[in-house]
Amino acid sequence: MAKIKTKTKKVKKVKKAFNGKRRGMVYLYTGTGAGKTTNALGIAMRCVGHRKKVVIIQFLKWWKQTGEYKIRNRLKPYYEIYQFGRKGWIGFKNLDERDKKLCEKAFEFAKKVVREKKPRVLVLDEITIALNRKLLDKKEVVDFLTNLPPTTDVVLTGRYAPEELWDVADFVNIVVDDKHPKELIAKKGIQY
Repeated sequence: MAKIKTKTKKVKKVKKAFNGKRRGMVYLYTGTGAGKTTNALGIAMRCVGHRKKVVIIQFLKWWKQTGEYKIRNRLKPYYEIYQFGRKGWIGFKNLDERDKKLCEKAFEFAKKVVREKKPRVLVLDEITIALNRKLLDKKEVVDFLTNLPPTTDVVLTGRYAPEELWDVADFVNIVVDDKHPKELIAKKGIQY
């Protein structure tokens, strides 16, 4: 059995209450392994199974042939998914002002969703990449997460989560790529 090596970061304790009320929980799935979005979708499906509202906002994603996007109409009215990304894989080094505007639009939409739709679960898929590439302001995101209403839990996904997210998250899960085939073939229904 292989030993899994992880770096546990020391985090500051963050008050879990605001204005005398408890806030929603924050779940963070980060690391270089595959399955961060899949973990978030598992939480979403559990919530939908209990007839609770879920809204998924995907940062920097555009491809509509994924299972999580294609199922949206069958899971109405409990499941909604929105994508904010330019068409085509452009790579982290090619992100520019257009991507920044899309990420800012996605984040503003997330704030509106919490206010107006009041979902039980809000998934902010790949938000850590947006933060890592400086497409969003860390302080604004942390303020948003610190002041969640107690009725909405948030799931954050993506590689390279900044320390500020570790500090505000109630749960941090590191997804590690310990083993994979030399030639990985993406399978419909598994990888997408």
